[in-house]
Amino acid sequence: MNKRLEEILQRKEEIRSLLADETNKNLNFDELEKEVRELDEEEKEIRRRQTIINNIGSGMTTKTNTTKPVKANIYDSEEYRQAFMNYVCRGEKIPQEFRSDEVTATTDIGALVPPVTLNKIIEKIEAYGMILPLVTRTAYKTGMVIPTASVKPTATWVAEGAGSDKQKKALSGTITFGHFKLRCAVAVTLETENMAYSAFETTLVKNIVEAMAKALEMAIISGTGSGQPTGILTDNSKGAKLEVSALDYQTLINAEAELPMEYENGAVWVMTKKTFMQFAGMVDKNGQPIARVNYGIGGKPERILLGRTVKLTNYIDTFNESLGAGKVFAFLYNFADYTLNTNFQIGIKTYEDNDTDDIIRKMIMVCDGKPIIYDSLVKLVKAGE
Repeated sequence: MNKRLEEILQRKEEIRSLLADETNKNLNFDELEKEVRELDEEEKEIRRRQTIINNIGSGMTTKTNTTKPVKANIYDSEEYRQAFMNYVCRGEKIPQEFRSDEVTATTDIGALVPPVTLNKIIEKIEAYGMILPLVTRTAYKTGMVIPTASVKPTATWVAEGAGSDKQKKALSGTITFGHFKLRCAVAVTLETENMAYSAFETTLVKNIVEAMAKALEMAIISGTGSGQPTGILTDNSKGAKLEVSALDYQTLINAEAELPMEYENGAVWVMTKKTFMQFAGMVDKNGQPIARVNYGIGGKPERILLGRTVKLTNYIDTFNESLGAGKVFAFLYNFADYTLNTNFQIGIKTYEDNDTDDIIRKMIMVCDGKPIIYDSLVKLVKAGE
């Protein structure tokens, strides 16, 4: 009996591995799902039979197994992912075995997103933009106050036998992360109900990735700080500012001169593609191009200005004649000095639009972000009249 139980568990693990491998394109989900159900029934019968045998008072002393069983993450199982799809698409209740040990604190969250689906959402967001992978990530609790210091101690030369003055390490300020909610509602037609799980999961991820990534990157650059993270360019008084009336070689030289030497490593240029292409055709006095575009092994363009990496984004203005005076069109910054505080807690609630029969999925993410240090910020702004 134990041998058959081991065979069942081994087969279920093989099926789990097949489904987890996204390169397997020709799987028959109906047959696999049917086989899993049959294996589950047989496993239950074997375990029940064994329980009855163990409860029979035979007068024999049984050895107690003191090994603590390893509890599997049921929310990462294929069964729960299937139940989650049924909940979102069809409104079917999550089975009791997946709900008995859990208490949801937030009342407007209908179900826990399966970890596999959640990990795919996070992975896509990380890989989507040019900005998100550069910032510093933390997971502090909401409202936690983090002290900061702006003064460092200095060392002094002293004579033999002499001491030096004691210096105080003063905390000059604090940083507190708030609790801002990022919400994305995605509508899927009722026909999605007939889709296979893999297609449903792909559709769900595809719909929310772009919206959430854009919202996060836009907030990192120019967020107001009210109801959303604080952007790098929000406080006009922070960082060095250079007024530019025309793009030329000297513009880059002046910006590099403003960047403190301590921030040479890590600082990158941020601008739109159109602004970068205006630099691309320039040459220095020796005829050498100012901008370079290298194509690596992966075929990804690597844009460089005077040896410094350029990150392109659409969340900043492009330098042109119509750009207003004082508007930032490019900046230098070390994104390690920006902290995005989030645990990626995503909840989902589903409801139906009675007019169109569309299934609306409302997804929520809680995060906050702030520039911790502005010393590496050098802004290029359009010169006034």
